[in-house]
Amino acid sequence: MLSWVVTFLVIALIAGILGFGGIAGASVEIAKAIFFIAVILFLVSAVVGLLRGRTRV
Repeated sequence: MLSWVVTFLVIALIAGILGFGGIAGASVEIAKAIFFIAVILFLVSAVVGLLRGRTRV
């Protein structure tokens, strides 16, 4: 998921350099949304992992 963030940021940088402001702005917004979704999923996963604990096998 974080690779998508990097992809959209690269698209935004290239579009910004070439002068496509609308595409650059949209790509930055998409990258920010995906980044925050990834952070939230990580936090949920960490909390669930802590609550479940580790079992010995």
